[in-house]
Amino acid sequence: MDLRISDAELEVMEALWSAGHPLTAAEAADRIGAERGWSLATVKTMLSRLAAKGAVQHREDGRRFLYSPAVLRDAYVGNESRRFVERLFGGRLSPLVAHLAEEDALDAEDIAAIEALLKELKS
Repeated sequence: MDLRISDAELEVMEALWSAGHPLTAAEAADRIGAERGWSLATVKTMLSRLAAKGAVQHREDGRRFLYSPAVLRDAYVGNESRRFVERLFGGRLSPLVAHLAEEDALDAEDIAAIEALLKELKS
């Protein structure tokens, strides 16, 4: 999957993913608009772009369209994570973790979660 979506489009995808059911453009705008100040027209534009990219599917429901994600969030996040690590760290995760540690970006909870994951991977 080589789906590339902008940060603004990701806002729309997050609204669709979190809804758990198809949304109208107006419902999506209600979820996003209050936080971002976007108009219904802006959200419709984003939905059209996402549909053209194959990230969103829609079906007619009377005089309106119902939009739903065409990709699972986990699949998208996994792909984006791999692309990020590949692009900035040569595909290796340890330099990313080292960088975060050097920048004091990891708290005790993060470190405990990483340690638990490593322990699980070793067994």
